Amino acid sequence: MYLCPKLDDTALDAIRQLESEIDTPLVAMREVPTPPAELDGEALSRVEALEQKLGVVLVAVKPV
Repeated sequence: MYLCPKLDDTALDAIRQLESEIDTPLVAMREVPTPPAELDGEALSRVEALEQKLGVVLVAVKPV
């Protein structure tokens, strides 16, 4: 799974500079190793219904 990392001003400035140089927006992501949760059919259907309602992708993960 990937999350948007918290970046300091130096990192943000470097990203903005590169975006300007290559004339392309960049999105910073950080990999977070997370095992998926196993859902039964009913739970999966409820997750999918909420995804549709909210227009987002939801990821069920095992609690750590």
